[in-house]
Amino acid sequence: MSSYELSFQESAMEIGCMCNRRQRQVLVFFVLLGMSGVIAELGPYLVVEETERGSFVANLGEDLGLGLTEISTRAARIIFQGNKEHLQLKVQTGDLLINDRLDREELCGPTEPCILHFQVLMEKPLEIFQAELRVQDINDNSPTFAEREMILKIPENSPLGIAFPLSNALDLDVGSNNVQNYNISPNSHFRVLTRNRSDGRKYPELVLDKELDREEEPEISLTLTALDGGSPPRYGTAQLRIEVVDSNDNAPEFEQSLYKVHVPENSPVGSLVVTVSATDADSGVYGKISYTFFQPSEDISKTLEVNPMTGEIRLRKQLDFETDLSYEVDIKATDGGGLSGKCTLLLQVMDVNDNPPKVTVTALNSPIPENSPESVVAVFSVSDLDSGDNGKTISSIQDDLPFTLKPSVKNYYTLVTESPLDREERAEYNITITVSDLGTPRRHTQHNLTVRVADVNDNAPAFSQPAYTLRVRENNSPALHIGTVRATDADAGANAQLTYSLLPPSDPHLPLASLVAINPDTGQLFALRALDYEALRAFDFQVRAADRGAPALSSQARVRVLVADANDHAPVVLYPPQNASAPCPELLPRAAEPGYLLAKVVAVDGDAGQNAWLSYRLLQATEPGLFGVGAHSGEVRTARPLSERDAPRQRLLLLVRDHGEPPLSASVALHVLLVDGFSQPYLPPPEAPGRAPGAGADEPLTVSLVGALACVSALLVGALLALGAGRLCRRGGAASAGGGSGPAEGGVAGQLLDVGGTGTLAHGYRYEVCLAGGTGTTSEFKFLKPIIPNVSFQSTGREVEENPSFRNSFGI
Repeated sequence: MSSYELSFQESAMEIGCMCNRRQRQVLVFFVLLGMSGVIAELGPYLVVEETERGSFVANLGEDLGLGLTEISTRAARIIFQGNKEHLQLKVQTGDLLINDRLDREELCGPTEPCILHFQVLMEKPLEIFQAELRVQDINDNSPTFAEREMILKIPENSPLGIAFPLSNALDLDVGSNNVQNYNISPNSHFRVLTRNRSDGRKYPELVLDKELDREEEPEISLTLTALDGGSPPRYGTAQLRIEVVDSNDNAPEFEQSLYKVHVPENSPVGSLVVTVSATDADSGVYGKISYTFFQPSEDISKTLEVNPMTGEIRLRKQLDFETDLSYEVDIKATDGGGLSGKCTLLLQVMDVNDNPPKVTVTALNSPIPENSPESVVAVFSVSDLDSGDNGKTISSIQDDLPFTLKPSVKNYYTLVTESPLDREERAEYNITITVSDLGTPRRHTQHNLTVRVADVNDNAPAFSQPAYTLRVRENNSPALHIGTVRATDADAGANAQLTYSLLPPSDPHLPLASLVAINPDTGQLFALRALDYEALRAFDFQVRAADRGAPALSSQARVRVLVADANDHAPVVLYPPQNASAPCPELLPRAAEPGYLLAKVVAVDGDAGQNAWLSYRLLQATEPGLFGVGAHSGEVRTARPLSERDAPRQRLLLLVRDHGEPPLSASVALHVLLVDGFSQPYLPPPEAPGRAPGAGADEPLTVSLVGALACVSALLVGALLALGAGRLCRRGGAASAGGGSGPAEGGVAGQLLDVGGTGTLAHGYRYEVCLAGGTGTTSEFKFLKPIIPNVSFQSTGREVEENPSFRNSFGI
């Protein structure tokens, strides 16, 4: 086994021991940090550069104290700055593996140690860990000289021991793998010494050990070799050609060996950095000095330039403190004889606040449930490439938001809710993270985050009004839309999708299911069948609106349906009765004055309101100008005095009509018999219409039967007539004139009321009077009786008052 492999194994064993000790420390530290809520640190993890892809680095699950399933379920991932994934996490085993070949020189250049920072992010729940990956250098680069051939002019009278600086070799490796020693090919005049610069680099110096003789040997060729400290070591060579020149006694000397200057990084191109000056005691060509950079690096050559005549050093490009903190270069002053002197320029770059802070959002948890307690919304880091106060930052968000920033380690912050959010109050938050540095002038950076609030079913549906009153006209068509109930829900999505339903009625006798139906999606109410105002004038029920959340929330509203009346009932005449086979006429004394109350037509209507408002009208009359009827009362009165020319029998046809749309009506016939007075013993019998005296073959038999019937009737009512005649005779002329204005005596006359000359019929009585026929006399009544007793009529009046459908039928 080679010494290189043995050294590598020893280094790996040391790293393994260090990692085991570190793992135990990390586990304890992680537990403590988990209790305190602070972001923890892992590592450092050590990797040798150029290691094959897929090589094992460490087991992250063991370092975090997590099982194999937790690495996957918590959605662990690796985050590198600049999105360069140098490592990959195998979630099945928790192993950290090399994702690509690492070149330490490309990643870190001359910086040692080479440290790559990364983060381990756990998303469920949100947790972040800071970690370091250190890349160890291997000896994979050989020293190289910038000049493959160096020409050195040395006067032949140069004293022994004089040293001539030579160009150093460059090696991209660091530490012991960098250039450690220089040697030169064997010769009799020179040897090489290895010197150290202030920055740790080594450079060679050529020392004269034996006097030169230009005439004997004008030119000497040597090989300069640079060796690094790797195992095995690598080397690089350059050819050194020495030209021996004539004597030049004095070499140039600088006024100071070190020029140290500070230049702000924002100095413009062409700015003067410093002027170096050297003097030479010689004269002529040997005293003329020119200035050059001695072995400048590529970066120095791009950044600075020197005026060979004046020694002024100026900027060739803009300086950047964040890229290079300082520059060091040797300046050589050479006279015309080839002698030279050297000084060192150390340029230190002064930082100015020319970089704004940078915000990097590592994780964002959106949307968040509205009823969640204090929770982490986002994790972000802040960085500033400047130094000092220019690189110190402060972070803030708007004051009017229910969020707060909590600082963590190494410029990490967490955005946390202060209290549970309410989506109905605000569904989205636009958060502006403002980061400012402490430089002069201050620089600011803003980063916008949009956090959405997820809905939770925390609002019950709300009806537009607590109670609804709907009106529907009776006799409606089935499935008629009678109204709509509406409810809203402040939630969103399924939590705001509403379903309407009917609740069972409080009255078990109300057939609600056969009356009304509701559309469960729109809340539209429909009448299932035709409604009848006379059977059901109003009914109430409850409607429920429920959302589709889990659990579902609901609310109720009361609905009252009022059935509007339609004019579907015609008036019904109660008096005079229309079902009698032989209607009895109304008696009218010929002595009646104008305005005499003959009769009152009584009618009712099963409808209500305007549909039950009745009006009366006289359609036909035997004597058109003799009678009049009250339009609203139905009272039939005389319009003029009666005359002898008026027919003894009058027939009136009256029309009773309601006020509905369209109006309905009924007609009634009223028969009137004109008499000389209620006490007149004989009244002319009514003539049969359409028959003349003596017509028909059976007239003798009919006359005989009528005569027999008259005799029997006379015997039956003779006693009553005798008693009644005695009482009626006391009224004297008042009875024959039909007045009746004096005080009445007897039971019958006591029931009569004075109506001021408008008739003698009392309100509580109606009489049916029929005359005996075939006698030719007027001294006998067939019968005399009240057909509507006083008590019965009063009872009927109470029934009318109790039934509102009859409230406009009677005028008394």
